[in-house]
Amino acid sequence: MSDVFLKVSGLRVAYGGIQAVKGVSFEVRGGELVSLIGANGAGKTTTLKAITGIQPVADGQIEYLGRSIKGQGPWDLVKQGLVMVPEGRGVFARMTIVENLQMGAFVRDDTAEIAADIDKVFAIFPRLKERAKQLAGTMSGGEQQMLAMGRALMARPRVLLLDEPSMGLSPIMVDKIFEVVNDIHQRGTTVLLVEQNASRALGLANRGYVMDSGEVTMSGEAKALLADPKVRAAYLGE
Repeated sequence: MSDVFLKVSGLRVAYGGIQAVKGVSFEVRGGELVSLIGANGAGKTTTLKAITGIQPVADGQIEYLGRSIKGQGPWDLVKQGLVMVPEGRGVFARMTIVENLQMGAFVRDDTAEIAADIDKVFAIFPRLKERAKQLAGTMSGGEQQMLAMGRALMARPRVLLLDEPSMGLSPIMVDKIFEVVNDIHQRGTTVLLVEQNASRALGLANRGYVMDSGEVTMSGEAKALLADPKVRAAYLGE
């Protein structure tokens, strides 16, 4: 069995007096693609923000590569290889595609390898190469999602956290994004995928966790969850 790369234990997060995440526990082992699914408002994004140091944690433990990272900031975590593609993409609208990708490598100083990695991103996303000098803010939502993923890859993540990568995209672009998520995983990156599109997310994953109202309510092998009548009724409309 692979080592546990990311382990969350008893995580609690509150906004004011409201408990958004209520004692969540899960783990991601090296080489896995794990999906965290659930309806809008289930606490998935808050969980990712807590892991990456954006949202303060009320209680619980977060371990990355066997060490506690609770209280560390996003800057420190990116340097350690824990990288998130945020919901809503967050591209630098007034920068070109190339400049956005260079920003993804801000913790690195290996100039020649950064240039080589930009070429690798362009190989994964040919559409970005065609528009290399275009301002990111003028691109479509799907193209911005590609750019946000490419920018994250520039940090050479050991664990990549993806927050709702298919949200608001056309069906064709959704297909492309999931194809790329699978490709990134197959190339050896460990992935935690947070996604409302349960069928597509579980279709790619090794294992899955279901969140509801701030709690993990089900977990297991992705194929088993995909076949579970309760999951199908709640998230697949069956």
